[in-house]
Amino acid sequence: MRSVAALAALSLTAALTVAVGPAPAGSAPASSGPVSSGQSGQSGAQAPTPPKRATAVGTGGAVASVDPDATRVGLRVLRRGGNATDAAVATAAALGVTEPFSAGIGGGGYFVHYAAKTGKVRTVDGRETAPSAMPHDAFIDPKTDKPWNFSPELVTSGVSVGVPGTLATWQRALRRWGTRSLASSLRPATRLARAGFVVDRTFRSQVLQNRQRFGAFVSTKRLYLRGGHAPRVGSRFRNPDLADTYQLIAERGPRAFYRGELAPEIVQAVRTPPTVANPKLPVPPGHLRTRDLERYRMVDRRPTRVGYRGLDVYGMAPSSSGGSTVGEALNILERYDLSALPRVQALHLYLEASALAFADRGAYVGDPAQVDVPLADLLSDTFAAERACLVDPAATLARPVDAGDVTTYDGRCAGPTGTATSPPDTENTETTNLTVVDRWGNVVEYTLTIEQTGGSGIVVPRRGFLLNNELTDFSAEYDPADPNRIEPRKRPRSSMAPTIVLKDGQPMLAVGSPGGSTIITTVLQILLNRLDLGMTLPAAIAAPRATQRNTPTDLAEPAFVQQYAAGLTALGHDVETYEDIFTGTHEIGAATGIEIGPDGLLTAAAEPTRRGGGSAAVVRKRMH
Repeated sequence: MRSVAALAALSLTAALTVAVGPAPAGSAPASSGPVSSGQSGQSGAQAPTPPKRATAVGTGGAVASVDPDATRVGLRVLRRGGNATDAAVATAAALGVTEPFSAGIGGGGYFVHYAAKTGKVRTVDGRETAPSAMPHDAFIDPKTDKPWNFSPELVTSGVSVGVPGTLATWQRALRRWGTRSLASSLRPATRLARAGFVVDRTFRSQVLQNRQRFGAFVSTKRLYLRGGHAPRVGSRFRNPDLADTYQLIAERGPRAFYRGELAPEIVQAVRTPPTVANPKLPVPPGHLRTRDLERYRMVDRRPTRVGYRGLDVYGMAPSSSGGSTVGEALNILERYDLSALPRVQALHLYLEASALAFADRGAYVGDPAQVDVPLADLLSDTFAAERACLVDPAATLARPVDAGDVTTYDGRCAGPTGTATSPPDTENTETTNLTVVDRWGNVVEYTLTIEQTGGSGIVVPRRGFLLNNELTDFSAEYDPADPNRIEPRKRPRSSMAPTIVLKDGQPMLAVGSPGGSTIITTVLQILLNRLDLGMTLPAAIAAPRATQRNTPTDLAEPAFVQQYAAGLTALGHDVETYEDIFTGTHEIGAATGIEIGPDGLLTAAAEPTRRGGGSAAVVRKRMH
């Protein structure tokens, strides 16, 4: 079974300056040359690309994201007295401007929060939901009675659009933990959208990758392919429609999105996609109705928790499979002293534990509102002990492995159940992640997405944001036994795995990543690199990666293949070079994280090279 699963320039300078405070009156514009005030897309003005620093060490608070403008927005909130939640929402809103092909108000995500005052980790599930009229055969082409081709046909569609949860998540997080209003949190991103930002190679390449898809819609083509061309590297890209949308939401609240004037416009774009005349793609229409937007609710959830080498590792519970799968793999791996093993041996065990945890993910995890997810069993040390019996330190399991039996286990070695498992899903490898710590010790780890790079490809006309294609994370063909089957009002299973690690009740580490189902293995490998293999957090993030999702082949980045393939092959592994089916790159994930050390010393880390490199910053840099 197959799953289908980036005002004037002076105002921008004033809004985003963080190193020396607000820009003084009379500061030079941020770009050379004029920028007209009402035009979407790129201007001819050239401007230097903002610097990206992948690592920052200091105190007083920190932000890490994939984008320097977004990181600066969040850091400025911290400098002005906002807390981690205030900064996280402001950063996420800015990512909706500068990283629109990975995140935005047309999508959803998972927000994990540690409160310094209470010592508690809590989460918000802002996952998209299927419309109430979503049929079980929604992904079947009525002309052929076979599933739509996943890419580009199904992902470029109205039928793939779920009810967005991002705005509801922002509002809920701010009301629960923030000190600022949603309107205040949207203000920096609104200025950024109106003034524009400097186009980098990643932004341009993502437009070029989506040229056919974006060209299928009048509204999307108008914004991202003006004159038929992708924005040039170094030009300034502006989105006044999105600025106006943010302003409307700031004035009227999320009701404008879920119940007000935006709602019927979103529904219209889904049910009657704004295609060009005679599009080259079929663009199946969707089933969304205004009542689906009215009925959307984010969900407060208890986090998952496992103990690992004296630490408490908290993650995201279902509808995400991130916390349960990372947690189960850690429970299996805790039985081995990885720090004392040769690197190849430790990586072998990591890959084996991943395969076992993914087998159980596929068999048991779905939306808990509609599926009885045996979460306590999946996170049980006894269950992990029984699963670990299958691991041979000197040989590789025949894959795919069967799921374990959660109805009867005692920690003793037993044979496989024979439960059929699925190949890895095609949950898209984009998405974005951010990490924030404030001066009081509050922590936010937040992963948000619109799924496919560019989501559904549909920009809501005159509103400046892309809609998700998150429903492609459901299984393509309906199977009543599949926990990830299509159902009305259901949340599709996700792999997002925002994770916070506590030591003696205090936050030690927070990390997360995009990457579709490779998110789970990316987060797991970073944790092992940092906690077991002696790497610093920046080194743990930068290290080459491999992913094992219960398939015969281990897929890995080229540097991993070069360093470790020979040793793993000797243990029976089949290691091949990973290639993203959507982007053609060989990169796995694009993580961010922050470590909290002694005396509140913060190490904020982002990718040094993956996806163009990320951006980390601290309020007060450590003085050498």
